[in-house]
Amino acid sequence: MLVMSEDKAKELNIEPLAVLDGFGSHGVDPSIMGIAPVGAVEKALKRSEKELSDIDVFELNEAFAAQSLAVDRELKLPPEKVNVKGGAIALGHPIGASGARVLVTLLHQLNDEVETGLTSLCIGGGQAIAAVVSKYK
Repeated sequence: MLVMSEDKAKELNIEPLAVLDGFGSHGVDPSIMGIAPVGAVEKALKRSEKELSDIDVFELNEAFAAQSLAVDRELKLPPEKVNVKGGAIALGHPIGASGARVLVTLLHQLNDEVETGLTSLCIGGGQAIAAVVSKYK
């Protein structure tokens, strides 16, 4: 995965997969670390000027099952749009590479019907990060 400006991609004759519309990070007390993605998602949506209803698919890291359920419930995410390729419980949670794993899984879901996606994960110590991406047009 490479991240670069649109101008650089054109210079190198690389067709981008997606555009980063917005991102957010958030922190909470480490004792409730699993809920931190909620704040990160809210910030990413605000920066991208999108609402949850604008998102076609969600790829959320599952640190563990109860953590992902808490985030899903707090954000009121539509279950049919969350981790449609299986998520970390099915695909794995490679410590140190989970951020790249969830983003790459999301990028490969973008197509003519799935134009916008959101990914998030808790980072440990009460931190979390989220990103909103859209298919490159």
